[in-house]
Parts: sequence; structure tokens; C-alpha cells
Amino acid sequence: MAENQSYVELRGVNKTFQDYQASKDIHFRIEKGKLVALLGPSGSGKTTILRMIAGLETADSGEILIDGRVVNDIPANKRGVGFVFQNYALFRYKTVYDNIAFGLRVNKWEKSKIRARVQEMIELVGLTGLEKRYPNQLSGGQRQRVAFARALAPNPELLLLDVLDEPFAAIDAKVRQELRSWLREMINKVGITSIFVTHDQDEAIEVADDIIITNHGRVEQIGNPVDIYRKPETTFVAEFMGHPTRVEHISRFKGFTGLAPELHAVIRPENVSITRKNEKIRYVISAEDGVVERVLFRGKEAEIWVRIHDILIQGTRKIEEAPIEEGEHVNIFIYRAYVSGEDEKIQIVENEVIAAENPVVI
Repeated sequence: MAENQSYVELRGVNKTFQDYQASKDIHFRIEKGKLVALLGPSGSGKTTILRMIAGLETADSGEILIDGRVVNDIPANKRGVGFVFQNYALFRYKTVYDNIAFGLRVNKWEKSKIRARVQEMIELVGLTGLEKRYPNQLSGGQRQRVAFARALAPNPELLLLDVLDEPFAAIDAKVRQELRSWLREMINKVGITSIFVTHDQDEAIEVADDIIITNHGRVEQIGNPVDIYRKPETTFVAEFMGHPTRVEHISRFKGFTGLAPELHAVIRPENVSITRKNEKIRYVISAEDGVVERVLFRGKEAEIWVRIHDILIQGTRKIEEAPIEEGEHVNIFIYRAYVSGEDEKIQIVENEVIAAENPVVI
């Protein structure tokens, strides 16, 4: 990324809380206008990074830059940052209108400009007609929109969102999906550089332009959603993304016998073919016998767990195909594995019969 494209940048940032290091040598850059997800499990350090960018936490060392300016010693209210908190932090005894107007009044905007800006924000987030309601008269999704409008009202150059994590877990799946789409649409519309925190990989993949994966206070990988999912660089990323199975000694499996016996692998359901014994299969030489232990119907497909080499491997099967029953012997073929050794660096390895069909020409 070119220097002049970087709008937010962290250079060697560290943060410790007593004896716990929440951020370890954090380096990354975010381009202006991008919507970026900080993605990782609980306790991985993603919220600490967001709060340091906002100025709500102070880095122990390293530099935080916004628009080319080091902001480590600049107060939160002077950074030009809008922040939407997990609990929305709305004033219970203020109306929708007054909640949105709050930051403008603090910044001493003229009354006429406040009125015009608040009305603009209300229309932008789709809350027209709800101006006089109080937070307890709104749905969760409506409260989130008020918080979003309040953060945008003072025209910040950077928007930080800590609302796509735990609080959304209790929201109906359909509403959650609508909120994702709405957030993506709103940020595209206003064109503001935005960073959000989430532990939900589906959320990050669907909403973000780029994803920053965090783990134990470190950045594991940075990239667009396609590359993060298809080209994991470390064992952690390979195991965190998708719904994989970790397999020790991958060389036990047909099609991977040429690998060193100490190597382990991550196998994802989409890289597994499960077929009934009376069905034709293309790569019969690398297919193995397995016993179905569990079948879970998911609407458009069935998730199937098959025991092979005393390991449960997960695959999927379309509902248009003949159903497979628990206890049934099936053929299982693994197309691809994400293989690593002690260094935890991932190598994507195709099944030997597939690799033989597509040799690499040097």
C-alpha cells in the first residue's frame, strides 16, 4: 500500500494491562474510504486496538497515525473520530432527536445548523417520524441506527464501531442480516473510513473490504475476505475461518501419503466429497471408506460427519442428492488440505491425484 493511501496506521503498537499484554507489536495500514473488520475470538485484542485508535486507551509504545498525524497524545475528542459503542450508549432520557444532536451542541453548532444536520441524519438512517421517541421505545436495530447517526452527525473523518460483536448475538437472524446489509450500504453512501470489531467471520466476510485477523494480541493476517478465507497464512487463521477439522499426521490419508508424517492439516467441509457406495466417483483411487456418525439437515444442504482413521471429518451434501443415513458406509474423498508443521505456516496441498492431472510446468 502506498504511503499516501494510508489513512489509519499503527506502527509497533504495544499495550499491557497489569501482567496481560493485550497488543503485541501491532503494525497495519488502512486506506482512506475502506470498511475494515478487526476479526478474532474473544480476548484476541481487537477491541483494545479499536479503543487505542479512538483515544480511549493509551498505547504503551509505538505510534498511531490518523491522516498522517501521530495522535498518541491527542485527546479522543480532538481526533475527528466517531465511535459507536457495543451498548449504543444512548441517553435514556433524551429523545432520538436530542441524542443525535448531543455532539453538535457540545461543539457549539448554531441551532439552525443543528436542526438541519439532525434531520439529515434521521433521514439517512431511516428513522423519519421517530424523532420524539425515547430509546426504550425503540427496537435494538433502531437504537443502533440512532447511535450510528449520532456518531456521524459531527462529520468525523473516521468511524469506529464496536456494535457487531456480542450484542448482535441475541438479535433475530433475519434482523441481524438486515443490519449487516444496512451498515454496508450506509458506509458506502457516506464514504467514510470505518473500522468495526467482530468475532463473527460471516459478518466480517460479508461486510468488510479488508479483514485484520487478531489472536493473543497479535495480528495474524491482513487481506481481503477472499484471500483471508482461501489463502490462510497460519494454522490459526486456517482453523478460525470456515468450519474445519484439524487432522494430525495427514500422511495417513490417501492422496497425501507423500507428505512428512509429522505434518498436520486443516480440512474444510467444502473440500470434502462424501458419496454413497453405489454412486460413481471420479477419483476412486484416492477415496476411502468411512462410517457416517452424524447427519444434520441445514435446509439447502446436509452436514455430514464421517469417521475415517478414527477422526471425524465433516462434509456437506446437497439436498437434491440421495440422502445419506447415520451408520452408512460411504466413500470420502479429500480434495485439498491446509498443511503446516512446527512453524505454523500454511501450505495449501491438493490431493495427489488432482495434482497429477494439473502438473506445474516450470
